[in-house]
Amino acid sequence: MISMALATKWWFAIAVDGPDKLYWGFPFAFMGEGFHTSMSYQIFALEFIADWTVYFSFCVILILSVNKWIPNFKLPSVVFKIIWSLALVLCVGFGGLISISNPVFHIKRPYDWAIIETGAVFIWQNTPRPEQTESYSK
Repeated sequence: MISMALATKWWFAIAVDGPDKLYWGFPFAFMGEGFHTSMSYQIFALEFIADWTVYFSFCVILILSVNKWIPNFKLPSVVFKIIWSLALVLCVGFGGLISISNPVFHIKRPYDWAIIETGAVFIWQNTPRPEQTESYSK
């Protein structure tokens, strides 16, 4: 959960018969701006589960590799407490954000889209919103 929040990918796309919106997630966009209000979000369950599986698999492989290369490697309990605290703060923060934003949940994204631009973003950065150009504003 921490790695999903710290670094992700943004997607600027146009929904077929819809406006241009920002989406977030890597390798699949699992969350996007909502259509019905400016502060709402759309959350796509299958994409979220796939993304979570990729991040979880990467973390497990990383931990197993460290344990193989450095036998008896143990992190101090202070580090574990910091990690658990960060995970709790992120879960509560995202839970609060989702609860006040009037979200719409879908099993899978129910529309096609045309991706205009993508990029990476860290949690402390603002997601850039590309300028509208003639190439996709028609």
